[in-house]
Amino acid sequence: MDSYSLTLVFIIGLIFAFMDAFGIGANDVANSFSTSVASKSLTLKQACFIAVFTEFFGALLLGSHTAKTIRDGIVDLSKFQGKQDALMVGMMCALIGSSTWVLTASKLGFPVSTTHSIIGATIGIGIVIHGFGVVNWGWANKGVLQIITSWFLSPLVAGTPGINLTSLGFPIILAVTLGIAFIAVLFAIFFYIPWVKRIIINHEDLKFYHIPFIHFIGEHKHLSEIALESGIPESKIDIMNIKKNSDIHEDIINYSAKDISNKMEKEQPKNEANKSLSKKLGGIFTHGINQEIAEYKNDEYKEMHDAAIKYDDNTEELYSFLQILTASFASFAHGSNDVANAVGPLTTIYYIWCTGLNPDSTLSIPIWILIFCAVAIDLGLITYGYHVMRSLGNKITLLTPTRGFSSELSACLTVLTCSRLSLPVSTTHCITGSTTAIGLCNGNLKSVNWKLLLFCGFSWILTLPIAGIIAGITFKLLYPIFMYYSSVPNSI
Repeated sequence: MDSYSLTLVFIIGLIFAFMDAFGIGANDVANSFSTSVASKSLTLKQACFIAVFTEFFGALLLGSHTAKTIRDGIVDLSKFQGKQDALMVGMMCALIGSSTWVLTASKLGFPVSTTHSIIGATIGIGIVIHGFGVVNWGWANKGVLQIITSWFLSPLVAGTPGINLTSLGFPIILAVTLGIAFIAVLFAIFFYIPWVKRIIINHEDLKFYHIPFIHFIGEHKHLSEIALESGIPESKIDIMNIKKNSDIHEDIINYSAKDISNKMEKEQPKNEANKSLSKKLGGIFTHGINQEIAEYKNDEYKEMHDAAIKYDDNTEELYSFLQILTASFASFAHGSNDVANAVGPLTTIYYIWCTGLNPDSTLSIPIWILIFCAVAIDLGLITYGYHVMRSLGNKITLLTPTRGFSSELSACLTVLTCSRLSLPVSTTHCITGSTTAIGLCNGNLKSVNWKLLLFCGFSWILTLPIAGIIAGITFKLLYPIFMYYSSVPNSI
């Protein structure tokens, strides 16, 4: 193809790589924090704030600096020798097929594997260009059979209480366990236990992010206690944004309800006048993080939640911090791994656009592509992630901090262990399976939403063929157009 056609393919590929990464954020990243938000360990805003950093730096710092040109060797790259133009357009169409399906599934609230989506799109391109023989349908080299197996293996293994880790060797396991335990004990003694005592014994209103600074933080009373001491309604104290620490408690007590009421009346017209176009636009951009995730008034969900066992509130509160840690680690690992779903095809397109040569099996990823896709992942979570969070949250089963921690830890251990053993698993499938298993621990089948799980499983099966069909049809439509307007006629 001529330079104009190549540049056009690169621009389109850039757009849909952004959309694919956006879909990864809206679907896969939402998986990592869905249980934390559903159990109310984090608000949606807090989850998005943490994920922005964990996903971005996970992709940037630990993201693979080499990406396979054809994801997981699912298609024989040697078949594209001398057909750089077909490969370039094919990768562009693969991004179109993958992003279209992932965004559609995200809108419907279905948690799908973005890895399987890009693989399905690549399979569709390979079949259209070279026929069924170019696809690795078997088990070896992570073929299609492994992907099909993961539909059933991932949720089952993630729901299993124990996994055999003896293959790592007893000395290694012992050393790592003792080292982590020693650090954890020191952290607990000097930071975590004082934090817990102040919450349970002193009834202070402390958050998880106060733990590292617990010895430097003054007394934090609950708003209800401040209101009781001062005689000021709790709602007015909250509205006035009076900070809850010991330095201003005396000032709060000196306020009268009448003083605060008068001040609020004076500020009300001013606040109304400040509602400008910029604030309305801000409301549009923050729509995704202002959604309600944890609460459902639907009778169907209420009946399901009522069937679950309830635990002591103090116990649940102590697990909140642990759950936030597991979610953060899962998000960081996700950013370093699944970002390759978008950067791999884009790197291939960029390489051909720059050199005009057929790429090798692995390519060095430019830093700007990693940043570009990492930003898209963050935007996807912030603006669109609430759809999947709702599905994986309290719609499957009642989630509390104790249940959410168990679910996330189980999914993380499953992904890491199975990756070590070269077993095909999906992060999305694992978190769904572990959430279901936690629901079954209630001893009541009514505590799990089987109808929603059926839809989720159906969407997993549809991922490969739908992404592949969209990519294949798009290639058949666009490739002849590019070749027609190219100065170098070619055919496949």
